[in-house]
Amino acid sequence: MWRWCVALGLAVWGGLAQTAQAQDHCRLALVLALDVSSSVDAAEYALQRDGLAAALDDPLIRSAILEGDGHVAAAIYEWSGRRQSAMVSDWVALTDDAALNGLIRSLTSAPRSHSRFPTAMGYALGFGATLLSRGPTCDRRVIDLSGDGENNDGFSPRLAYKNFPFSNVTVNGLAVLGGSADVLDYFHREVRYGHGAFVETSEGYEGYRDAMTRKLYRELNDRILTARPVESARPG
Repeated sequence: MWRWCVALGLAVWGGLAQTAQAQDHCRLALVLALDVSSSVDAAEYALQRDGLAAALDDPLIRSAILEGDGHVAAAIYEWSGRRQSAMVSDWVALTDDAALNGLIRSLTSAPRSHSRFPTAMGYALGFGATLLSRGPTCDRRVIDLSGDGENNDGFSPRLAYKNFPFSNVTVNGLAVLGGSADVLDYFHREVRYGHGAFVETSEGYEGYRDAMTRKLYRELNDRILTARPVESARPG
Protein backbone atom coordinates (compact mmCIF):
# COMPACT_ATOMS: atom_id res chain seq x y z
CA MET A 1 0.00 0.00 0.00
CA TRP A 2 2.77 2.42 0.95
CA ARG A 3 4.50 1.81 -2.38
CA TRP A 4 1.30 2.73 -4.22
CA CYS A 5 1.02 5.92 -2.13
CA VAL A 6 4.63 6.81 -2.87
CA ALA A 7 4.09 6.19 -6.59
CA LEU A 8 0.94 8.30 -6.59
CA GLY A 9 2.73 11.08 -4.72
CA LEU A 10 5.61 11.06 -7.19
CA ALA A 11 3.19 11.17 -10.12
CA VAL A 12 1.31 14.12 -8.64
CA TRP A 13 4.60 15.91 -7.86
CA GLY A 14 5.84 15.24 -11.38
CA GLY A 15 2.64 16.66 -12.88
CA LEU A 16 2.87 19.77 -10.73
CA ALA A 17 6.52 20.22 -11.65
CA GLN A 18 5.71 19.96 -15.35
CA THR A 19 2.90 22.50 -14.94
CA ALA A 20 5.19 24.90 -13.10
CA GLN A 21 7.89 24.46 -15.73
CA ALA A 22 5.37 25.17 -18.52
CA GLN A 23 4.24 28.34 -16.74
CA ASP A 24 7.84 29.48 -16.24
CA HIS A 25 8.57 29.08 -19.95
CA CYS A 26 7.56 32.18 -21.90
CA ARG A 27 6.76 31.53 -25.54
CA LEU A 28 5.87 35.11 -26.53
CA ALA A 29 6.58 38.61 -25.24
CA LEU A 30 3.89 40.79 -26.80
CA VAL A 31 3.91 44.58 -26.67
CA LEU A 32 0.68 46.32 -27.70
CA ALA A 33 1.11 49.97 -28.74
CA LEU A 34 -1.97 52.19 -29.15
CA ASP A 35 -2.09 55.44 -31.11
CA VAL A 36 -3.24 58.44 -29.04
CA SER A 37 -1.92 61.16 -31.34
CA SER A 38 -4.02 64.23 -32.16
CA SER A 39 -5.53 62.53 -35.23
CA VAL A 40 -7.42 60.13 -32.93
CA ASP A 41 -10.53 61.76 -31.47
CA ALA A 42 -12.29 60.67 -28.28
CA ALA A 43 -14.78 58.36 -30.01
CA GLU A 44 -12.02 56.72 -32.07
CA TYR A 45 -9.89 56.28 -28.97
CA ALA A 46 -12.75 54.49 -27.20
CA LEU A 47 -13.23 52.18 -30.19
CA GLN A 48 -9.50 51.39 -30.19
CA ARG A 49 -9.22 50.77 -26.44
CA ASP A 50 -12.46 48.82 -26.13
CA GLY A 51 -11.71 46.96 -29.36
CA LEU A 52 -8.41 45.71 -27.96
CA ALA A 53 -10.09 44.74 -24.68
CA ALA A 54 -12.80 42.81 -26.55
CA ALA A 55 -10.21 41.08 -28.75
CA LEU A 56 -8.23 39.95 -25.69
CA ASP A 57 -11.47 38.65 -24.15
CA ASP A 58 -12.58 36.83 -27.31
CA PRO A 59 -12.88 33.09 -26.51
CA LEU A 60 -10.65 32.13 -29.43
CA ILE A 61 -7.94 34.59 -28.36
CA ARG A 62 -8.28 33.66 -24.70
CA SER A 63 -7.69 30.02 -25.61
CA ALA A 64 -4.74 30.90 -27.83
CA ILE A 65 -3.16 32.85 -24.96
CA LEU A 66 -3.77 30.35 -22.16
CA GLU A 67 -3.47 26.96 -23.81
CA GLY A 68 -0.12 27.14 -25.59
CA ASP A 69 3.20 25.49 -24.73
CA GLY A 70 4.44 28.09 -22.28
CA HIS A 71 2.84 31.38 -21.33
CA VAL A 72 2.46 34.74 -23.03
CA ALA A 73 3.79 37.90 -21.38
CA ALA A 74 2.12 41.17 -22.40
CA ALA A 75 2.60 44.89 -21.90
CA ILE A 76 0.52 47.81 -23.23
CA TYR A 77 1.47 51.42 -23.87
CA GLU A 78 0.04 54.47 -25.64
CA TRP A 79 2.10 56.58 -28.01
CA SER A 80 1.91 59.96 -29.74
CA GLY A 81 4.61 62.67 -29.56
CA ARG A 82 8.35 62.35 -29.05
CA ARG A 83 8.18 62.06 -25.27
CA GLN A 84 4.56 61.09 -24.82
CA SER A 85 4.73 57.28 -24.81
CA ALA A 86 3.00 56.16 -21.60
CA MET A 87 2.53 52.76 -19.98
CA VAL A 88 -0.98 51.40 -19.63
CA SER A 89 0.08 48.04 -18.20
CA ASP A 90 3.61 46.88 -17.47
CA TRP A 91 4.64 43.28 -18.07
CA VAL A 92 2.08 40.67 -17.01
CA ALA A 93 2.60 36.91 -17.30
CA LEU A 94 -0.72 35.66 -18.69
CA THR A 95 -0.66 32.27 -17.02
CA ASP A 96 -4.37 32.05 -16.15
CA ASP A 97 -7.76 33.71 -16.59
CA ALA A 98 -7.23 35.94 -13.57
CA ALA A 99 -4.05 37.43 -15.04
CA LEU A 100 -5.71 38.04 -18.41
CA ASN A 101 -8.76 39.58 -16.76
CA GLY A 102 -6.48 41.87 -14.78
CA LEU A 103 -4.76 43.05 -17.97
CA ILE A 104 -8.13 43.81 -19.56
CA ARG A 105 -9.24 45.75 -16.47
CA SER A 106 -6.03 47.79 -16.51
CA LEU A 107 -6.66 48.65 -20.14
CA THR A 108 -10.30 49.67 -19.78
CA SER A 109 -9.82 51.62 -16.52
CA ALA A 110 -6.77 53.67 -17.52
CA PRO A 111 -7.41 57.28 -18.58
CA ARG A 112 -6.16 58.41 -21.98
CA SER A 113 -2.58 59.58 -21.50
CA HIS A 114 -2.42 62.29 -24.23
CA SER A 115 -4.56 63.73 -27.00
CA ARG A 116 -2.84 66.77 -28.58
CA PHE A 117 0.56 65.59 -29.79
CA PRO A 118 1.74 64.58 -33.29
CA THR A 119 2.72 61.18 -34.64
CA ALA A 120 6.27 60.35 -33.54
CA MET A 121 6.32 56.75 -34.71
CA GLY A 122 10.10 56.31 -34.55
CA TYR A 123 10.13 57.39 -30.91
CA ALA A 124 7.18 55.06 -30.20
CA LEU A 125 9.03 52.10 -31.69
CA GLY A 126 12.17 52.97 -29.73
CA PHE A 127 10.06 53.00 -26.56
CA GLY A 128 8.70 49.56 -27.45
CA ALA A 129 12.16 48.12 -28.11
CA THR A 130 13.40 49.45 -24.76
CA LEU A 131 10.35 47.95 -23.05
CA LEU A 132 11.12 44.57 -24.63
CA SER A 133 14.77 44.77 -23.60
CA ARG A 134 13.80 44.97 -19.92
CA GLY A 135 11.01 42.43 -20.29
CA PRO A 136 10.98 38.66 -19.75
CA THR A 137 13.07 36.22 -21.74
CA CYS A 138 10.74 34.59 -24.28
CA ASP A 139 11.00 32.50 -27.43
CA ARG A 140 9.52 35.29 -29.57
CA ARG A 141 9.33 39.06 -29.13
CA VAL A 142 6.67 41.06 -30.97
CA ILE A 143 5.60 44.70 -31.03
CA ASP A 144 2.02 45.18 -32.22
CA LEU A 145 1.74 48.84 -33.29
CA SER A 146 -1.57 50.47 -34.26
CA GLY A 147 -1.89 53.77 -36.10
CA ASP A 148 -3.96 55.80 -38.54
CA GLY A 149 -1.22 57.88 -40.16
CA GLU A 150 2.45 58.29 -41.03
CA ASN A 151 5.29 59.56 -38.90
CA ASN A 152 5.32 63.38 -38.84
CA ASP A 153 7.51 64.16 -35.83
CA GLY A 154 11.10 63.16 -35.11
CA PHE A 155 13.09 60.30 -36.60
CA SER A 156 11.58 57.62 -38.83
CA PRO A 157 10.84 53.97 -38.06
CA ARG A 158 13.87 53.05 -40.22
CA LEU A 159 16.18 54.97 -37.92
CA ALA A 160 14.52 53.40 -34.87
CA TYR A 161 15.24 49.95 -36.29
CA LYS A 162 18.83 50.94 -36.93
CA ASN A 163 19.56 52.50 -33.53
CA PHE A 164 17.45 50.66 -30.95
CA PRO A 165 17.71 46.99 -29.83
CA PHE A 166 15.55 45.30 -32.48
CA SER A 167 17.56 42.09 -32.84
CA ASN A 168 15.13 39.14 -33.03
CA VAL A 169 12.14 41.48 -32.68
CA THR A 170 9.15 41.40 -35.03
CA VAL A 171 7.03 44.50 -35.56
CA ASN A 172 3.53 43.95 -36.91
CA GLY A 173 1.32 46.89 -37.86
CA LEU A 174 -2.39 47.52 -37.61
CA ALA A 175 -3.15 50.24 -40.14
CA VAL A 176 -6.44 52.05 -39.50
CA LEU A 177 -7.83 53.14 -42.86
CA GLY A 178 -9.92 56.18 -43.60
CA GLY A 179 -7.63 59.02 -42.56
CA SER A 180 -4.36 59.21 -44.46
CA ALA A 181 -4.53 57.91 -48.02
CA ASP A 182 -0.99 56.48 -47.75
CA VAL A 183 -1.26 54.79 -44.37
CA LEU A 184 -1.36 51.20 -45.63
CA ASP A 185 1.57 51.63 -48.01
CA TYR A 186 3.48 53.41 -45.26
CA PHE A 187 2.95 50.58 -42.78
CA HIS A 188 4.12 48.03 -45.34
CA ARG A 189 7.08 50.13 -46.41
CA GLU A 190 8.26 51.61 -43.10
CA VAL A 191 6.69 49.88 -40.10
CA ARG A 192 6.61 46.15 -40.85
CA TYR A 193 9.88 44.65 -39.60
CA GLY A 194 11.50 41.32 -38.78
CA HIS A 195 10.81 37.64 -39.32
CA GLY A 196 7.24 36.90 -40.41
CA ALA A 197 6.14 40.52 -39.99
CA PHE A 198 2.78 41.55 -41.43
CA VAL A 199 0.26 44.38 -41.55
CA GLU A 200 -3.41 43.96 -40.64
CA THR A 201 -5.98 46.56 -41.70
CA SER A 202 -9.01 48.05 -39.98
CA GLU A 203 -11.79 49.83 -41.90
CA GLY A 204 -11.81 52.89 -39.71
CA TYR A 205 -11.87 52.49 -35.96
CA GLU A 206 -15.28 50.81 -36.28
CA GLY A 207 -13.47 47.74 -37.60
CA TYR A 208 -10.73 47.81 -34.97
CA ARG A 209 -12.07 45.02 -32.76
CA ASP A 210 -12.32 42.52 -35.61
CA ALA A 211 -8.96 43.56 -37.06
CA MET A 212 -7.21 43.21 -33.71
CA THR A 213 -8.82 39.81 -33.13
CA ARG A 214 -7.47 38.59 -36.47
CA LYS A 215 -4.08 40.07 -35.73
CA LEU A 216 -3.76 38.58 -32.25
CA TYR A 217 -4.82 35.15 -33.49
CA ARG A 218 -2.11 35.22 -36.13
CA GLU A 219 0.55 36.49 -33.72
CA LEU A 220 -0.31 34.05 -30.95
CA ASN A 221 -0.19 31.11 -33.31
CA ASP A 222 2.97 32.34 -35.06
CA ARG A 223 1.24 32.11 -38.44
CA ILE A 224 3.46 33.62 -41.10
CA LEU A 225 1.05 32.84 -43.96
CA THR A 226 1.99 34.79 -47.08
CA ALA A 227 3.92 37.58 -45.39
CA ARG A 228 6.73 38.93 -47.56
CA PRO A 229 10.22 38.59 -46.08
CA VAL A 230 11.45 41.74 -44.38
CA GLU A 231 15.05 42.84 -44.03
CA SER A 232 16.45 42.33 -40.54
CA ALA A 233 18.19 45.70 -40.77
CA ARG A 234 17.21 48.59 -42.98
CA PRO A 235 19.30 51.48 -44.21
CA GLY A 236 18.94 54.82 -42.47
